[in-house]
Amino acid sequence: MIKRILVGLGSLEYARTATAKAIELAKTHDAELTGVTLFDADRLDDMGPIPIGAGQLAKELKESRLKDASDVIRAAESCFSEQCDRAKVKYQVQRETGDPLEALVSLTRYHDLVICGLQSLFEHSVVDEPPDVLAMLIQEGIRPLLAVTDEDRPIKRVLIAYSGSMESAKTMRQFVHFRMWPEAKLRIVTFQEDKKTGEARLAKAVEYFHAHGLQPETECVPEPPRDHLLPYADAWGADLIVLGNSAKNMLLRRIFGETALHVMRNSELPLFLAQ
Repeated sequence: MIKRILVGLGSLEYARTATAKAIELAKTHDAELTGVTLFDADRLDDMGPIPIGAGQLAKELKESRLKDASDVIRAAESCFSEQCDRAKVKYQVQRETGDPLEALVSLTRYHDLVICGLQSLFEHSVVDEPPDVLAMLIQEGIRPLLAVTDEDRPIKRVLIAYSGSMESAKTMRQFVHFRMWPEAKLRIVTFQEDKKTGEARLAKAVEYFHAHGLQPETECVPEPPRDHLLPYADAWGADLIVLGNSAKNMLLRRIFGETALHVMRNSELPLFLAQ
């Protein structure tokens, strides 16, 4: 059940898409929205080492960055409010300052779903985003999360990437419970060289979907997922990828796996993440 949605308003392009998708879900599920902007002055005015004699130039650049970020934030908040008013959706707007991750973690405790941009949340198009920003969010407990592209698209075909791992199963179950787009066509895909193993995995997943009144298609692909999931999604015409993980390697890969990280870094499709 989705009743409270947190909408991260980063750059204006991603804020528009996140807002549109949040309104769509709010109207379907009778949910209320919280639009949040994140302003971290310390991050935005960090210039690194300043050469001797360049102090005035650095000061002017800092002031310009802060002004540009403030302008983007105001525009994103205005866009969010105007779209919600037109749609007659219940909403509120919050502007958080200081550490953006801490603020989001706190807000996520009281929301069912977070919607944000695939590539923009913290920096408001003023400086580069931190690397692996989506992985950072999930690692901090900010989930389930719908990461959207900078162009809104109807969700008619959903590809569920299922590895058989516990984390992948959790993500799949969360998507099923939410019933975000009840009329969407569903396909569960597993990447497994051993066809018998892959088909057995898919059969169990299908039983779960059937128990919830859903009729997904399935396919077992005898290729490694890291390099084949995104091309497969594109060839099938997916509008959304439901993504779990399975690998247990070093650093971020210990949590997310090579496939999940690769998809988060390279996807041009919206992602549903809940691991």
